[in-house]
Amino acid sequence: MPTSMDLEMARAAYKVMHDLVNVKPGESVLITIDSRAEFRVAEELAKASEMLGGKTMVAWHSTPKGYGAVTMPYLPDPLKACVDQTDVWIELNDQWLLYSPIWDKAVTNGRTRQVMLGGLSVERFYRLYGDVDISAQKAFQNTLTEMTRNAKTGRITNKAGTDISFEFRPGRPITNEIDYSVPGGHFVTGQIGWAPEEETINGIIAFDGTISGGGDAELGRLEEPVRYIVKNGRLVDIQGGWQADKLRAYFKSLNDDNMYLPAHVCYGCHPNAKLEGCTTEDERVWGSTQWGFGHQGSIYSGGEPRVAVSHIDGICLECSVYLDGVKILEDGQFIEPKLAELAKKLGK
Repeated sequence: MPTSMDLEMARAAYKVMHDLVNVKPGESVLITIDSRAEFRVAEELAKASEMLGGKTMVAWHSTPKGYGAVTMPYLPDPLKACVDQTDVWIELNDQWLLYSPIWDKAVTNGRTRQVMLGGLSVERFYRLYGDVDISAQKAFQNTLTEMTRNAKTGRITNKAGTDISFEFRPGRPITNEIDYSVPGGHFVTGQIGWAPEEETINGIIAFDGTISGGGDAELGRLEEPVRYIVKNGRLVDIQGGWQADKLRAYFKSLNDDNMYLPAHVCYGCHPNAKLEGCTTEDERVWGSTQWGFGHQGSIYSGGEPRVAVSHIDGICLECSVYLDGVKILEDGQFIEPKLAELAKKLGK
Protein backbone atom coordinates (compact mmCIF):
# COMPACT_ATOMS: atom_id res chain seq x y z
CA MET A 1 0.00 0.00 0.00
CA PRO A 2 1.30 3.50 -0.83
CA THR A 3 2.27 5.70 2.10
CA SER A 4 2.86 9.42 2.48
CA MET A 5 5.47 10.90 0.13
CA ASP A 6 6.31 7.58 -1.56
CA LEU A 7 6.89 9.13 -4.97
CA GLU A 8 8.74 12.15 -3.62
CA MET A 9 11.04 9.91 -1.58
CA ALA A 10 11.81 7.76 -4.61
CA ARG A 11 12.92 10.84 -6.53
CA ALA A 12 14.99 12.22 -3.66
CA ALA A 13 16.72 8.89 -2.98
CA TYR A 14 17.57 8.44 -6.65
CA LYS A 15 19.01 11.96 -6.76
CA VAL A 16 21.30 11.17 -3.83
CA MET A 17 22.49 7.79 -5.07
CA HIS A 18 22.77 8.71 -8.77
CA ASP A 19 23.62 12.41 -8.90
CA LEU A 20 25.71 12.78 -5.73
CA VAL A 21 27.06 9.37 -4.67
CA ASN A 22 27.31 8.14 -8.28
CA VAL A 23 26.74 4.46 -7.48
CA LYS A 24 28.13 2.26 -10.24
CA PRO A 25 27.04 -1.26 -11.23
CA GLY A 26 28.72 -3.88 -9.07
CA GLU A 27 29.70 -1.56 -6.25
CA SER A 28 29.04 -2.61 -2.66
CA VAL A 29 26.64 -0.25 -0.87
CA LEU A 30 26.18 -0.45 2.92
CA ILE A 31 23.41 1.48 4.68
CA THR A 32 23.61 1.61 8.49
CA ILE A 33 20.67 2.66 10.62
CA ASP A 34 19.92 2.34 14.32
CA SER A 35 16.50 1.62 15.77
CA ARG A 36 15.77 5.27 16.63
CA ALA A 37 16.14 6.47 13.04
CA GLU A 38 13.34 6.42 10.46
CA PHE A 39 13.69 3.21 8.44
CA ARG A 40 11.80 4.40 5.36
CA VAL A 41 14.79 6.55 4.40
CA ALA A 42 17.03 3.46 4.41
CA GLU A 43 14.48 1.52 2.37
CA GLU A 44 14.26 4.14 -0.37
CA LEU A 45 18.04 4.56 -0.59
CA ALA A 46 18.43 0.79 -0.82
CA LYS A 47 15.93 0.64 -3.68
CA ALA A 48 17.78 3.42 -5.53
CA SER A 49 21.06 1.57 -5.04
CA GLU A 50 19.57 -1.60 -6.51
CA MET A 51 18.22 0.33 -9.50
CA LEU A 52 21.76 1.55 -10.20
CA GLY A 53 23.25 -1.93 -9.99
CA GLY A 54 24.71 -1.69 -6.51
CA LYS A 55 25.16 -4.73 -4.28
CA THR A 56 23.14 -3.45 -1.36
CA MET A 57 23.02 -4.31 2.34
CA VAL A 58 21.07 -2.56 5.12
CA ALA A 59 22.48 -2.99 8.66
CA TRP A 60 19.68 -2.24 11.15
CA HIS A 61 20.89 -2.40 14.73
CA SER A 62 20.07 -1.33 18.28
CA THR A 63 20.78 2.28 19.17
CA PRO A 64 24.12 3.07 20.84
CA LYS A 65 24.61 5.88 23.36
CA GLY A 66 26.49 9.01 22.44
CA TYR A 67 28.51 9.92 19.37
CA GLY A 68 31.87 8.73 18.13
CA ALA A 69 34.13 6.40 20.11
CA VAL A 70 31.65 6.11 22.99
CA THR A 71 29.33 4.12 20.67
CA MET A 72 31.78 1.25 20.27
CA PRO A 73 30.77 -0.89 23.29
CA TYR A 74 27.16 -0.95 22.03
CA LEU A 75 27.83 -2.07 18.44
CA PRO A 76 27.72 -5.69 17.17
CA ASP A 77 31.05 -7.03 15.98
CA PRO A 78 29.85 -7.75 12.39
CA LEU A 79 28.96 -4.07 11.99
CA LYS A 80 32.37 -2.96 13.21
CA ALA A 81 33.98 -5.34 10.73
CA CYS A 82 32.11 -4.32 7.58
CA VAL A 83 31.97 -0.51 7.40
CA ASP A 84 35.40 -0.16 5.79
CA GLN A 85 34.86 -3.13 3.43
CA THR A 86 32.46 -1.34 1.10
CA ASP A 87 32.57 1.14 -1.75
CA VAL A 88 29.73 3.24 -0.33
CA TRP A 89 28.60 3.61 3.29
CA ILE A 90 25.47 5.66 3.93
CA GLU A 91 25.05 6.38 7.66
CA LEU A 92 21.50 7.13 8.82
CA ASN A 93 22.15 6.54 12.52
CA ASP A 94 20.40 8.77 15.03
CA GLN A 95 23.35 8.22 17.40
CA TRP A 96 26.29 8.81 15.14
CA LEU A 97 29.08 6.40 14.29
CA LEU A 98 30.70 9.51 12.81
CA TYR A 99 34.11 10.26 14.41
CA SER A 100 34.35 6.75 15.85
CA PRO A 101 37.43 4.54 15.24
CA ILE A 102 35.57 2.56 12.56
CA TRP A 103 34.55 5.80 10.82
CA ASP A 104 38.18 6.98 10.83
CA LYS A 105 39.20 3.68 9.28
CA ALA A 106 36.53 3.84 6.57
CA VAL A 107 37.16 7.42 5.45
CA THR A 108 40.93 6.96 5.17
CA ASN A 109 41.09 3.62 3.31
CA GLY A 110 41.12 5.24 -0.13
CA ARG A 111 38.05 3.26 -1.21
CA THR A 112 34.94 4.02 0.84
CA ARG A 113 32.67 6.95 0.07
CA GLN A 114 31.08 7.56 3.50
CA VAL A 115 28.01 9.80 3.55
CA MET A 116 26.71 10.93 6.95
CA LEU A 117 22.94 11.54 6.81
CA GLY A 118 22.26 10.70 10.46
CA GLY A 119 18.80 11.22 11.89
CA LEU A 120 17.05 12.48 8.75
CA SER A 121 13.32 11.80 8.76
CA VAL A 122 11.32 11.34 5.57
CA GLU A 123 10.29 15.00 5.57
CA ARG A 124 13.81 16.23 6.23
CA PHE A 125 15.34 13.96 3.63
CA TYR A 126 12.97 15.21 0.96
CA ARG A 127 13.36 18.85 2.01
CA LEU A 128 17.16 18.71 1.86
CA TYR A 129 17.52 16.64 -1.32
CA GLY A 130 14.29 16.24 -3.24
CA ASP A 131 13.18 19.86 -3.05
CA VAL A 132 16.38 21.70 -3.96
CA ASP A 133 17.96 22.63 -7.29
CA ILE A 134 21.25 20.72 -7.02
CA SER A 135 22.91 22.59 -9.90
CA ALA A 136 22.11 26.00 -8.36
CA GLN A 137 23.22 24.75 -4.94
CA LYS A 138 26.47 23.49 -6.42
CA ALA A 139 27.20 26.85 -8.08
CA PHE A 140 26.65 28.71 -4.80
CA GLN A 141 28.72 26.32 -2.69
CA ASN A 142 31.59 26.13 -5.18
CA THR A 143 31.86 29.93 -5.24
CA LEU A 144 31.77 30.26 -1.45
CA THR A 145 34.31 27.44 -1.09
CA GLU A 146 36.82 29.14 -3.38
CA MET A 147 36.44 32.47 -1.58
CA THR A 148 37.14 30.72 1.70
CA ARG A 149 40.05 28.71 0.31
CA ASN A 150 41.78 31.90 -0.80
CA ALA A 151 41.39 33.71 2.53
CA LYS A 152 44.13 34.15 5.13
CA THR A 153 42.09 35.38 8.10
CA GLY A 154 38.49 35.02 9.26
CA ARG A 155 36.16 36.54 11.83
CA ILE A 156 32.62 35.54 12.80
CA THR A 157 30.13 37.56 14.85
CA ASN A 158 26.43 37.41 15.69
CA LYS A 159 23.95 39.31 17.84
CA ALA A 160 24.00 36.61 20.53
CA GLY A 161 27.58 37.60 21.37
CA THR A 162 29.82 35.62 19.03
CA ASP A 163 33.09 37.37 18.18
CA ILE A 164 35.72 34.83 17.19
CA SER A 165 38.74 35.28 14.94
CA PHE A 166 41.25 32.86 13.42
CA GLU A 167 43.75 32.26 10.66
CA PHE A 168 43.59 29.69 7.88
CA ARG A 169 46.28 27.02 7.59
CA PRO A 170 47.37 26.80 3.93
CA GLY A 171 46.86 23.39 2.41
CA ARG A 172 44.23 22.13 4.82
CA PRO A 173 41.15 20.69 3.09
CA ILE A 174 37.85 22.52 2.85
CA THR A 175 34.85 20.21 2.74
CA ASN A 176 32.26 21.26 0.18
CA GLU A 177 29.25 19.03 0.75
CA ILE A 178 27.81 18.82 -2.72
CA ASP A 179 29.72 15.92 -4.33
CA TYR A 180 29.94 12.43 -2.81
CA SER A 181 31.67 10.72 -5.72
CA VAL A 182 35.21 10.47 -4.26
CA PRO A 183 36.47 8.34 -1.34
CA GLY A 184 36.40 9.92 2.12
CA GLY A 185 33.88 11.43 4.51
CA HIS A 186 30.90 13.42 3.28
CA PHE A 187 27.94 15.15 4.93
CA VAL A 188 24.48 16.52 4.13
CA THR A 189 24.58 19.08 1.35
CA GLY A 190 24.37 22.75 2.33
CA GLN A 191 27.54 22.92 4.43
CA ILE A 192 31.15 23.99 3.88
CA GLY A 193 33.68 23.31 6.62
CA TRP A 194 37.36 23.57 7.52
CA ALA A 195 39.73 23.57 10.48
CA PRO A 196 41.45 26.90 11.19
CA GLU A 197 44.99 27.02 12.56
CA GLU A 198 44.01 26.01 16.07
CA GLU A 199 46.40 28.22 18.04
CA THR A 200 45.05 31.34 16.29
CA ILE A 201 41.42 30.81 17.36
CA ASN A 202 40.49 33.42 19.96
CA GLY A 203 37.28 34.99 21.24
CA ILE A 204 33.71 34.07 22.11
CA ILE A 205 31.46 31.57 20.35
CA ALA A 206 27.85 32.23 21.41
CA PHE A 207 25.65 29.31 20.43
CA ASP A 208 22.01 30.37 20.13
CA GLY A 209 20.67 27.55 17.93
CA THR A 210 21.23 24.00 19.15
CA ILE A 211 24.00 21.98 20.79
CA SER A 212 24.36 18.25 20.25
CA GLY A 213 26.86 15.55 21.04
CA GLY A 214 24.96 12.57 22.32
CA GLY A 215 24.50 11.64 25.95
CA ASP A 216 24.05 14.55 28.33
CA ALA A 217 25.32 16.97 25.69
CA GLU A 218 22.17 16.50 23.59
CA LEU A 219 20.72 19.86 24.65
CA GLY A 220 18.69 20.49 21.50
CA ARG A 221 17.21 23.98 21.17
CA LEU A 222 18.84 26.44 23.52
CA GLU A 223 16.77 28.53 25.90
CA GLU A 224 19.53 31.14 26.09
CA PRO A 225 22.98 31.46 24.51
CA VAL A 226 25.74 29.14 25.65
CA ARG A 227 29.09 30.90 25.33
CA TYR A 228 32.41 29.18 24.72
CA ILE A 229 35.44 31.24 25.72
CA VAL A 230 38.33 30.19 23.49
CA LYS A 231 41.93 31.25 24.04
CA ASN A 232 44.72 30.24 21.67
CA GLY A 233 42.70 27.33 20.32
CA ARG A 234 41.45 25.89 23.59
CA LEU A 235 38.04 26.03 25.26
CA VAL A 236 38.72 27.55 28.70
CA ASP A 237 35.20 28.27 29.96
CA ILE A 238 31.53 27.61 29.19
CA GLN A 239 29.16 30.37 30.29
CA GLY A 240 25.37 30.69 30.37
CA GLY A 241 22.41 29.25 32.25
CA TRP A 242 21.48 25.74 33.31
CA GLN A 243 22.20 24.30 29.86
CA ALA A 244 25.75 25.65 30.01
CA ASP A 245 26.13 24.07 33.47
CA LYS A 246 24.95 20.72 32.12
CA LEU A 247 27.29 20.90 29.15
CA ARG A 248 30.26 21.86 31.33
CA ALA A 249 29.61 18.83 33.53
CA TYR A 250 29.38 16.55 30.48
CA PHE A 251 32.72 17.76 29.13
CA LYS A 252 34.27 17.02 32.51
CA SER A 253 32.71 13.56 32.69
CA LEU A 254 34.36 12.54 29.40
CA ASN A 255 37.77 13.01 31.02
CA ASP A 256 39.48 13.74 27.70
CA ASP A 257 41.66 16.82 27.27
CA ASN A 258 41.19 16.75 23.48
CA MET A 259 37.46 17.43 23.91
CA TYR A 260 38.38 21.06 24.67
CA LEU A 261 40.02 21.59 21.29
CA PRO A 262 38.11 23.00 18.29
CA ALA A 263 37.78 20.50 15.44
CA HIS A 264 36.16 22.57 12.68
CA VAL A 265 33.97 25.51 11.75
CA CYS A 266 31.31 25.39 9.02
CA TYR A 267 28.95 27.62 7.07
CA GLY A 268 25.27 26.68 6.90
CA CYS A 269 23.93 27.44 3.42
CA HIS A 270 20.95 25.23 2.59
CA PRO A 271 17.91 27.26 1.45
CA ASN A 272 15.40 24.76 2.89
CA ALA A 273 17.04 23.84 6.21
CA LYS A 274 15.00 24.44 9.38
CA LEU A 275 16.10 24.63 13.01
CA GLU A 276 14.10 21.82 14.57
CA GLY A 277 16.55 20.03 16.87
CA CYS A 278 18.01 17.58 14.33
CA THR A 279 21.70 18.52 14.20
CA THR A 280 22.19 17.10 10.72
CA GLU A 281 19.69 19.61 9.36
CA ASP A 282 20.18 22.39 11.93
CA GLU A 283 23.81 22.86 10.86
CA ARG A 284 22.67 23.77 7.35
CA VAL A 285 20.37 26.66 8.32
CA TRP A 286 21.03 29.50 5.92
CA GLY A 287 23.41 32.13 7.29
CA SER A 288 24.45 30.14 10.35
CA THR A 289 27.88 28.93 11.39
CA GLN A 290 28.68 25.77 13.34
CA TRP A 291 31.63 24.77 15.51
CA GLY A 292 32.63 21.26 16.52
CA PHE A 293 34.90 20.39 19.43
CA GLY A 294 36.64 17.11 20.21
CA HIS A 295 37.48 14.43 17.67
CA GLN A 296 38.86 15.90 14.46
CA GLY A 297 38.65 13.70 11.39
CA SER A 298 41.26 13.64 8.67
CA ILE A 299 38.79 15.40 6.37
CA TYR A 300 39.51 18.53 8.45
CA SER A 301 43.04 17.94 9.75
CA GLY A 302 44.39 17.05 6.33
CA GLY A 303 46.43 14.30 7.94
CA GLU A 304 46.03 11.89 10.82
CA PRO A 305 42.85 12.23 12.89
CA ARG A 306 43.11 14.01 16.24
CA VAL A 307 41.45 11.44 18.43
CA ALA A 308 38.95 12.29 21.15
CA VAL A 309 36.33 10.19 22.88
CA SER A 310 33.43 12.14 21.33
CA HIS A 311 32.47 15.24 19.38
CA ILE A 312 30.14 18.11 20.34
CA ASP A 313 28.61 20.57 17.85
CA GLY A 314 26.92 23.92 18.35
CA ILE A 315 25.16 26.34 16.00
CA CYS A 316 25.34 30.14 15.86
CA LEU A 317 22.42 31.76 14.03
CA GLU A 318 22.26 34.83 11.75
CA CYS A 319 26.00 35.32 11.58
CA SER A 320 28.25 37.90 9.99
CA VAL A 321 31.45 36.58 8.40
CA TYR A 322 34.56 38.50 7.39
CA LEU A 323 37.25 37.02 5.14
CA ASP A 324 40.46 39.06 5.15
CA GLY A 325 38.44 41.89 6.68
CA VAL A 326 35.77 41.90 3.94
CA LYS A 327 32.22 41.14 5.07
CA ILE A 328 30.60 38.46 2.90
CA LEU A 329 27.73 37.53 5.23
CA GLU A 330 25.73 40.04 7.28
CA ASP A 331 23.24 38.94 9.94
CA GLY A 332 22.52 35.72 8.09
CA GLN A 333 22.34 37.10 4.54
CA PHE A 334 25.12 36.73 1.98
CA ILE A 335 25.94 40.25 0.75
CA GLU A 336 29.06 39.63 -1.33
CA PRO A 337 27.84 40.45 -4.89
CA LYS A 338 28.58 37.07 -6.55
CA LEU A 339 27.12 35.14 -3.63
CA ALA A 340 24.07 37.39 -3.41
CA GLU A 341 23.29 36.82 -7.09
CA LEU A 342 23.69 33.03 -6.80
CA ALA A 343 21.56 33.03 -3.63
CA LYS A 344 18.65 34.50 -5.60
CA LYS A 345 18.55 31.35 -7.73
CA LEU A 346 18.02 29.39 -4.51
CA GLY A 347 15.20 31.67 -3.39
CA LYS A 348 17.31 33.50 -0.80
